[in-house]
Amino acid sequence: MSDIAWEDVIELPDELDDDTADQLLGEAAEVQDMTGEVCPYPQVEAKKAIQQLEPGEVLVQETDHVPSTENVPKAVGELADAKVWKSGDGFYRIFLHRQ
Repeated sequence: MSDIAWEDVIELPDELDDDTADQLLGEAAEVQDMTGEVCPYPQVEAKKAIQQLEPGEVLVQETDHVPSTENVPKAVGELADAKVWKSGDGFYRIFLHRQ
């Protein structure tokens, strides 16, 4: 598979396919394991981390807390665009692209 640019991803449906999610995970500037954590902790950590990234970099949060898939993107507001990948077994990755 060729390199995927963020611009390619935002043309995809809200839920990313497995291959795209895996590739973006490998290219992420930072990955946060929020498995087992509940709101508001993931939102707080995402906001702190996204502010440290350069424009164009990607932060990934891995979570099993469904409300985080909506609350984390809201928490970073206009700082980042968000996409979510769902594994099918209750595991999610939230991809945050720094503006």
